[in-house]
Amino acid sequence: MPLFSIFKQELFEYVINKACRSRNKEHLLFFSFMIKDLKNIVESLLFVAGEPLSIDRFKSIIPKTGARDIKEALSVLGEEYDARKGGFFLRAVAGGYQVRTRPEYTEWVKRLAQNHSSSISRAALETLAIIAYKQPIIRSEIEHIRGVDCGGLLRILIEKKLARVLGRKEIPGRPLIYGTTKEFLEVFDLATLKDLPVPEEIQEKRAPDSDKVPDKNS
Repeated sequence: MPLFSIFKQELFEYVINKACRSRNKEHLLFFSFMIKDLKNIVESLLFVAGEPLSIDRFKSIIPKTGARDIKEALSVLGEEYDARKGGFFLRAVAGGYQVRTRPEYTEWVKRLAQNHSSSISRAALETLAIIAYKQPIIRSEIEHIRGVDCGGLLRILIEKKLARVLGRKEIPGRPLIYGTTKEFLEVFDLATLKDLPVPEEIQEKRAPDSDKVPDKNS
């Protein structure tokens, strides 16, 4: 991190602490001036983060800042991005916020990332769909629905961080229980599992290349 950025961060923390301990009008006015940088700080964090940032995560990074201030900063950023109509937008996803490229530019983003294919088989996607809609679920239940062995597919989904082990079911043999991950929500552009499409929506959106995992930057 550049020396100036470190100094600015330390100064920001000092002013906040000073304003909170003192009723001196000058300190409070200076604090008000510094807090205007909150939007830019939030934006900087969004751009360098490799995953969605929750409000609590923002609060842990930016000292003495309330959830309301952070939400207001995010709201202003979202409005600015929408008004600009540029190549990216702010999205609430996987319990946090993330800057994403607009869907209309997905083809160009794919060209940049063409050497890092994230395709998985249709069988793996079917298994993932069963986990997503039926979780928590054990392997025998998945195999009963699909009618074939799913051991290898479950390993692939776990390796790709789309599925995870939630624990063991308290029945004879204590089989592993499976569920989806935060990465699953991020990749499929879902804020929560409640946003999973219903069967009718799936049929409408079905495409020839539906055996590919979406680019989470889109």
